[in-house]
Amino acid sequence: MAWYPDAQRMEVQPEGDDQPAIRPTQLIFHSIAAPWTPRRTYEFWRDDTNLESHFGVGYDGSVAQYIGTETRADANYLANRRADGSGAVSVETASDDEATDPWTDAQIDTLIRLGVWMHQHHGVPLRVCRWASDPGFGYHRLHDDWSDGGTDCPGDARVDQFHDVVFPGIVQAAGGTAEPAPAAQLERFPGADWFQDEPDSPIITAMGRRLEAEGCSAYSDGPGPQWTDSDRRSYAKWQRKLGFSGADADGWPGRVSWDALKVPRS
Repeated sequence: MAWYPDAQRMEVQPEGDDQPAIRPTQLIFHSIAAPWTPRRTYEFWRDDTNLESHFGVGYDGSVAQYIGTETRADANYLANRRADGSGAVSVETASDDEATDPWTDAQIDTLIRLGVWMHQHHGVPLRVCRWASDPGFGYHRLHDDWSDGGTDCPGDARVDQFHDVVFPGIVQAAGGTAEPAPAAQLERFPGADWFQDEPDSPIITAMGRRLEAEGCSAYSDGPGPQWTDSDRRSYAKWQRKLGFSGADADGWPGRVSWDALKVPRS
């Protein structure tokens, strides 16, 4: 187990001994939707639930660690521990009850210092996680696989701070440069039947943006996550652009046209 030297150790048991080991490859920031101190968060993990995070950060920047960073904690759903043994380290931060307020300057300073330690001690790369299992830094709502049923954590103010202040601060304090993203990972074709069910998914938004980029938009208000007739009309324009006609240009995606569209993974 690894313990961050600047954190007060408040080990949650029996989880600290019973949870499986992980190889930490990610650091994920959360808002706990409560204005709690690190000790109050510890008491909640200890007394009221069998869930837990690795760290808790108060408004004043104080930080406690509840489980070693090479042991699974249960705050990140499918990122907690993957089949290859890798997993995410989680940081709960005090917030208002709606998790909408910004991080304080003291919280930001602590998150940056913790991020530098994760980079130096565990080799977490200096990049924002590009997909759910990609090593790097992120925030809870960044990828669907990090939550069970969706989350608004953290709020918009903290997402902006992550991109504008926290992650750049980690990179600068670590004395490195942010790793450039490689070619975008692409969404696999989800199957023809999936579209017939009129899905509500970020994949549809990503598809619509690619259709717009290809000059095949039939949208009046821009693409959104809900499949609509505007998506079908736009996709039909894409099919015709590829040279399809008749029933092959009916607006229902097929594998060939989908692969050609190169929809980035959402």
